Parts: sequence; C-alpha cells; structure tokens
Amino acid sequence: MPAEQNPFRYGALALDESFTDRTREIAELKADALNGQDVVLFAPRRYGKSSLTWRVAQELVADDALVAQVNLMRTPTVTQLAEKLARTIHEDIASPLFRTRERLRVFQGLRIRPTVTVDPEDGSLSFSFDSGLRAEDIRATLERLLELPGQLAGERKRQVVLILDEFQEVVEIDPNLPRLMRSVFQEQPEVAHLYLGSKRHMMERIFNDENEPFWRSAKQIELGLIAAEPFAEYIAEQFARTGRTVSADAVAAVLEVTHGHPYATQELCYFLWQSTPAGGWASIAQVGAATTAVLNSEHAHFSLLWENASAHQRLLLRALAAEPGRPLSGEYRRRHALPGVSSVQRALGALAREELIARCSGEAWITEPFFAQWLSLNES
Repeated sequence: MPAEQNPFRYGALALDESFTDRTREIAELKADALNGQDVVLFAPRRYGKSSLTWRVAQELVADDALVAQVNLMRTPTVTQLAEKLARTIHEDIASPLFRTRERLRVFQGLRIRPTVTVDPEDGSLSFSFDSGLRAEDIRATLERLLELPGQLAGERKRQVVLILDEFQEVVEIDPNLPRLMRSVFQEQPEVAHLYLGSKRHMMERIFNDENEPFWRSAKQIELGLIAAEPFAEYIAEQFARTGRTVSADAVAAVLEVTHGHPYATQELCYFLWQSTPAGGWASIAQVGAATTAVLNSEHAHFSLLWENASAHQRLLLRALAAEPGRPLSGEYRRRHALPGVSSVQRALGALAREELIARCSGEAWITEPFFAQWLSLNES
C-alpha cells in the first residue's frame, strides 16, 4: 500500500483538499463576479491570492459562468498579450459556446488575423502575430480582442469573468495600455474583471491615484489572515484523513507561531506532518522541531532578503522582529537605537514596497512570521 502524501502545501497553489477555509471571501467574490462587478484583490504576498482565485474560478464554472485568465507577467509585449488573450478567448470562452468549426470565426473581425498552430501531442491551439507588424495595427487588434468577451457574453447571455493576474505589469507592457483597457472595460457590463497583483504599491497607484485611468473603477477587497477556529479544524482534518492525529495543544502552538498566516501555517504543518509516523500522534513537543526545520529551509531566502536590505532597513527589521509597534515615535526609536524620523520613514516605505512589512494607523510589523523569528535568531 503506498504511503500517504503530505496533505499540506506551500510554494505551489493550495488546491482541492489543500485549500483552507476562505468561505466568506469565496462567496463574496463569486457574488461580485456573477453580478458583473469589477474587483481588485489586495493582500500581502504569500496570503493565497492565486489559490483563492483558482477556487473561485472553479465554482464560477460550475455555476455556468465563462472564466478566462491572463497572467500579464508572461506577456511582456503588446503582441504577446494579444496572443495570450486570443488563446484564452478561444479555449475558455469560445470553446464552451461554439462547435469546433465555429470557434475560430470569432476572430474574423480582427484587423490582423492570428496564425493558428495545432500542437500534435494534445491538439491544443496556439496563436501568434507577426512581431514586425505596425504598432497601430497590433494595438487595434488587441483592442478588438479585449472587446470580444463582452460581445460573446452579450450575444449568448452568459456571464464572463476575466481574471487579470500580475496586473501591475500593464504599465510596463505599454504605458498607454491602461487607458485603452479602461475605455473597453467600462462598456462591458456582461464581463466581471478581477485584478490581482504581487506588487501592492503599484496596484494601489493604478486603482487609487485619481490621475490613473483605473481610479475607483473596481471594488477593493483586502485579503486578511485566516481565523484560528477554521484553520484549527482544517489542520486536524488534514492529519486525520491521512492516518495521523494531532493534539489540540500542538495545533494551538502552530497557530500561535503563524497567527493564521496562510503560507506560514501550511509550511509549518508540512514539516510537523513529516515528523509524524503513519498512525502516530503529533504533540506540542514536535512543533518546536518543525519550526526549526522551517527556518533551516527558509535560510537561503531570508539571507537574500537581509543582504538586499540597506543599513537603516536592517536596523528597522531587527526592531520590528523584537517589537512590532510605532517605529516613527521617539520612544520606540530610542528604545531600539533607530535613526531619525526621515531615515526611518524612508526605510518603512522601501520595506513596505517589498511587502516585507505591513503598516496600519502608525503601527508596523513584519508580514512573514518566520522571517521575524529568523531575524531574532540571527542577531550577528
């Protein structure tokens, strides 16, 4: 009989049984999408934006919605964005609506017709445009591709959801692209647009700066930590379904370390599960050893973050690891031997842009629980 597979996932998407809770967020995002409401999802890195979006997409498809997704990080030029958009329109919108012979007809109105290539292995199609085309022609083609989801949704009376991941890259692809996209999207009531991004400061500028085309164009949702009770139930269930038991004290100790941080909790539970034999019992004593295993695993990553930090940023990180609080206050700065307000302010801004710290109402803290622990253990 094969050994049970570790049920906890970190690094990759947490799918199916590995996905934890987020019941309220799933319900809200589904309702918004089915209502045609545009949404921008904010969250610190490693909070599970992509895993949540994957689950929402699954449930939307089950509700007969058409869901297409484009990752702008993988489309660094307008031409490549057009190619990716053409493929996802064909696969995720046209394919459920039309017979095989009719699917390519949706591209008849494009100024430039794509070259379609069939993969001999799996029969999938890829779309390409000549990179030597005039900029205005490829731009007009992209504009028409952006219009197609709304047109197809309206004609077939189906709700379409377009997920745009790493949306902050839109400015890097073409500084004029946000204005083009916004002019198209605001006339698509049949299409709900869901915007995700890994660089929060850039996403906030796109959607919160009144000089930007997407200013106040989407509902904003903040993804927070997962509450202790559902996370505790999930951890116990994952151990139980794989032939192991975890004590309530051990679960409480895990959540005391991670505070419900999705990635950190999955990671710590991964190592805790690994140290528990089949049919065995995970006790509170094993949580410490599992934490050490996590810190060893993350050492190279955390060392790189430390090496890339400036002297003032390092001082601030050390202080926040010891005491989350108000680093701009005189008392806090004296207590931790920090430099002047302006230097601390610059360090705060830089670390926040890298999403190493979070701030709210003057308070600041390190976002990743194990990074804070690593800093405390590596004082030299």
